[in-house]
Amino acid sequence: MALRGADLDVFEGELLMIVGPSGSGKTTLVSVITAILAQDSGRCEVFGRDLSQMTQRERARFRASSIGFVFQMFHLLPALTSTENVAVPLLIGGVPRREAESRAVRALEQVGLAARAESLPPQLSGGEQQRVAIARALIHEPGLLVCDEPTSALDHATGQGILETLQDVAKRPNRAVIVVTHDSRIYSFADRIARMDDGRILDIVSGEDRANLR
Repeated sequence: MALRGADLDVFEGELLMIVGPSGSGKTTLVSVITAILAQDSGRCEVFGRDLSQMTQRERARFRASSIGFVFQMFHLLPALTSTENVAVPLLIGGVPRREAESRAVRALEQVGLAARAESLPPQLSGGEQQRVAIARALIHEPGLLVCDEPTSALDHATGQGILETLQDVAKRPNRAVIVVTHDSRIYSFADRIARMDDGRILDIVSGEDRANLR
């Protein structure tokens, strides 16, 4: 789906949800914001940088340093412990193993999984695996965390717990969280909700108005 003049601000300290039917342009919008896709026109500025002025290599470096991703599927390596899974991005970036794993343990503590640091993914529940994925996305301390349908593979209660974790993440200094979702059960966790259809942002609601969305 092509975007048709989407206009959106994302603020530090907030959890913003982007909602809308399949094909409405949500994935395209997020792909532009995270420098995966380049827009044909208009301007996309993230952390004061105009993404359209970046080379492909600069865009890749920008994603690696400034953006964290959490997906519907957890994408954990089954032969690695929670700590090792979380440490992978740092190891790829050349951080020494001892330092990388020490930072990974701290990241797991931040999502309430210190006790599962040495567990393998098959030994974890779905919610625990998603928390490991969140810790991995945060290991390089990105300013923006983008989550694509983070609760769709989870039961309701577990999904609520994941959103509580994401709310805590959004409140940390110099941090913002975007959640792309079809799950109306989690709308109450959003600071603002942007509704999309046909490549456009129809409206942005906040506060009590979000309770009326379905």
